[in-house]
Amino acid sequence: MTATFLIEASKLGVGNMQRFDVAGEAILLYRLSDGFYATAAKCTHLFMPLEKGKIVDGCRIQCKFHRAEFDIKTGKVCDWASFPPGIQALNFIRGEKDLKTYPVKVENEKVFVEV
Repeated sequence: MTATFLIEASKLGVGNMQRFDVAGEAILLYRLSDGFYATAAKCTHLFMPLEKGKIVDGCRIQCKFHRAEFDIKTGKVCDWASFPPGIQALNFIRGEKDLKTYPVKVENEKVFVEV
């Protein structure tokens, strides 16, 4: 894998995220209190854009559309789609699927991701 430069570390504040397109992949870069992390930019439920969601409890990304939550560090599902009421019927067809994560490194205040 080749590391791709994304952003100067100082340009993304703690508790924020930013979308990038790298090697044909839509990536979300997050800056949490303990560092930088990257995941796929679309929810695995119905492929909605996670950049429209919010960071919850400083470590999970919640999809705005159906409220699925994923651990930003591991990509694991924390809470599957639960909104609006009745969405659970669709969940029977579209089972839980973790979010893809990507390795991130910071060198000389520059943030890189490996895709």
